Amino acid sequence: MDLSTSLILVVLTTVLLWLLNRRNSRKQHLPPGPPALPLIGNLLQLDKKGPSRTIVELSKTYGPVMTIYMGWQRAMALVGYDAVKEALVDQADDFVGRAPLPFFYRASRGYGIGISNGERWRQLRRFTLTTLRDFGMGRKGMEQWIQEESRHLRAHIMSFKGKPFDPMFKLSCAVSNVICCFVYGERFNYDDKQFLELLKMISEILDFNGGPIGAMYNLCPWLLEHLPGHQHTVFGYIEVTRNYAKKKIQEHKDTLDPSFPRDFIDRFLIHMDQEKDNPTSEFHYENLLAMVQNLFLAGTETTSSTIRYALSVLIKHPKIQEKMQEEIDSVIGRERCPSMEDRKSLPFTDAVIHEVQRFMDLAPFSLPHYSLKDISFRGYTIPKDTMIFPMLHSVLREDKLWSSPWSFNPQNFLDQNGNFKKNPGFVPFSAGKRACVGESLARMELFVFIVSLLQNFTFSAPNGPDSINLDPEYSGLTNQHCRYELIATPR
Repeated sequence: MDLSTSLILVVLTTVLLWLLNRRNSRKQHLPPGPPALPLIGNLLQLDKKGPSRTIVELSKTYGPVMTIYMGWQRAMALVGYDAVKEALVDQADDFVGRAPLPFFYRASRGYGIGISNGERWRQLRRFTLTTLRDFGMGRKGMEQWIQEESRHLRAHIMSFKGKPFDPMFKLSCAVSNVICCFVYGERFNYDDKQFLELLKMISEILDFNGGPIGAMYNLCPWLLEHLPGHQHTVFGYIEVTRNYAKKKIQEHKDTLDPSFPRDFIDRFLIHMDQEKDNPTSEFHYENLLAMVQNLFLAGTETTSSTIRYALSVLIKHPKIQEKMQEEIDSVIGRERCPSMEDRKSLPFTDAVIHEVQRFMDLAPFSLPHYSLKDISFRGYTIPKDTMIFPMLHSVLREDKLWSSPWSFNPQNFLDQNGNFKKNPGFVPFSAGKRACVGESLARMELFVFIVSLLQNFTFSAPNGPDSINLDPEYSGLTNQHCRYELIATPR
């Protein structure tokens, strides 16, 4: 059977399955949604530059709980703070499932914490949170790692002597070194060629997943597996990161001292040995390998891209940058390294960092959830095996929660007296039981790195503030923003 015949059979089978699915859907009380076409569903209705905005707009017609079709696959969109909170927090057990996205499944082979469910997810999440706390997440231990890394970052940026440079991999090195200390028990030099190659691969992997070809792969993996294209290069990068993780795990096995665990890998290996006779244990080699990849990838790119975006914002709004520096100088000065204790004395700075995360809207769809059983929600039925999008974008831009949702404004996090105020709509890390496991670490990194940089440098762009565009370059599961060269002028 040749390729064309195979494709025709696949298309016909998919159409039949879609029609059967639609017929069965009429028997269930599904949420309303826009009419969908066979095979492509509602894809043509989505704005390629901002599909999340299209879904929010459609919800004005069909309501905050809406059925949409991503290709032939049925999905539910939850729009607005009330619907997202009710699902992820009030009905947390029903919405705890994670969608088996084909790209993430290909990368992790179904292991690790990212897309796992049930007992595997519970065991690995509990272990990861405990290990993070034991190594100082939210306390002094990990803060000292970040402070030390901020010194290396400052020294590296100082070497450019006020000349323009691309900050992307400088920031990736700094952030990744923090997670490397936790996972591998070591940090790497900013000019380490192998380290830089790995960081470039991580960036390519995550850019691919957040971009249009990655979206196509998640919709039609069976098709893109057999077509030529960039996806195969990315799969090669995944194998390189996997082999690097294997190498590091073997090094840890060869030098392990069970009485003195150095890092996450050591802790996991010790736990593996303790539970080797437990048939229900999830502490085995494949999960360790996937966990190391999960932490290395997720712990590097999201935080470093947020810091890079923050610098773009401050270049675009130099008066905000100046006001932050004045506050930092008055509270910390320019000699002492910032600590998390300083945050409560820097309300404007804290507000700006929060507003950067809100305005950046890094994961507008969130990482998709999944119904592991039939769910009753707001009088509707969400059938088992349905993908669910808690639209974080709709919460971070909701009119009733923010005084100026569509413009960058630190006042969103300040009261009338200039004190920092929390907002329940601040959900860049998602919410509920599937909220980001590294949220506390990321918050610490963002604060210490950004404040440390502003203590020592004033940031500008070679072509001035007007050359900076804060809108996403393209949008999918994640928002991808433009890269810029910048100038770091020592203060």
